Amino acid sequence: MAASLRCFLRSGKNTVSALQRRDFHRSAPAAVQMTVRDALNQAMDEELERDERVFLLGEEVAQYDGAYKVSRGLWKKYGDKRIIDTPISEINVLLQAGLRPICEFMTFNFSMQAIDQIINSAAKTYYMSAGLQSVPIVFRGPNGASAGVAAQHSQCFAAWYGHCPGLKVVSPWNSEDAKGLLKSAIRDENPVVVLENELLYGVPFEMSEEAQSKDFTIPIGKAKIERQGDSGQWTLFWSSQHLCVNSVTNLT
Repeated sequence: MAASLRCFLRSGKNTVSALQRRDFHRSAPAAVQMTVRDALNQAMDEELERDERVFLLGEEVAQYDGAYKVSRGLWKKYGDKRIIDTPISEINVLLQAGLRPICEFMTFNFSMQAIDQIINSAAKTYYMSAGLQSVPIVFRGPNGASAGVAAQHSQCFAAWYGHCPGLKVVSPWNSEDAKGLLKSAIRDENPVVVLENELLYGVPFEMSEEAQSKDFTIPIGKAKIERQGDSGQWTLFWSSQHLCVNSVTNLT
């Protein structure tokens, strides 16, 4: 009887030790999900906080929180001097001078109204001044086709701007890319065009722990390997990555 009791107690002790060794608290935390819209908002918020020279201007970006709510909450936090509503005129947007502006276009289709200032002023000033005058400015907003917005809101201008010397052009597709590339664009000393996708604004993507840092940036001009393999190579651009990555996931 005593031997049986000792055996029972010993087995119970071993069970407790085994449970302690499993270290439940070391389980990997659930991945943080963030929409592309919130990632863009976070990027601007962090850069506005980091550098007082940064400010945002555009149509309805202040009290209305932006046409697509990308600037939600920024006007309440930073006020009229740094979050500025401009008239419904893309040309007037680019007549603003100084500091490090972020110019939001309600849609890049309307940026044609300001094409001369973008191409012949912003893109060429550094070259024309022999490198003496940099133009740290960001042009951002939705670009390309969307749902039910008709022809005047559906054209993709990536090829237009991508062929203009003096401009850097980025087109993020997921939340991590959106935040990292926008922050790099804001810190760049050259004019950068950030082409966003309206259809992806509300789509949530996983954000790594690194991407949640205020110091997180993605270098402009470096290709990203989304998934490694040995069966073939797909070179993707912009929102097509979303479709292709999902296709590869389904096939594997």
